[in-house]
Parts: sequence; C-alpha cells; structure tokens
Amino acid sequence: MKHYLHGRPQISDPRLSPAAPAGDAAPLASFAAPAALSDIEVVKQGDRVTRLIVTCSCGERIEIECVYPSAG
Repeated sequence: MKHYLHGRPQISDPRLSPAAPAGDAAPLASFAAPAALSDIEVVKQGDRVTRLIVTCSCGERIEIECVYPSAG
C-alpha cells in the first residue's frame, strides 16, 4: 500500500523540519515505527468507500464510517 502522500509535491522549508531532540530525549522517528505494524482494511460498496477499519499493532480496533452527502 502506498503512503497517502506518495506523489505529492514536497516543500523544503526549514521551518517545517522536525525540532532537534533536547538532551536525552528520543528522536520522534522512534514513535512512528509501531504505526508500520498497523493494518488498514477498506470496505467498499460499489466504487464508494463506506468504512475504514484500522487495527493497531496493540490489538485496538477503530472503525471509521465514511458518510457522503446525499445527492439532491
């Protein structure tokens, strides 16, 4: 599965770069690693995504219902 920012333009602005860790603080990248173990399931009805089911590496499961405006 491609990252959601894949193919989008990158802005190189030093104000947007992560701050350097202070002292003995762990770098921010170490907190992002467990997300790679998450699982995302997409439930479709025809061409529409109706639900996203995110299962964390810790076992927690979150269901996101996708609601579209009614045609009218």
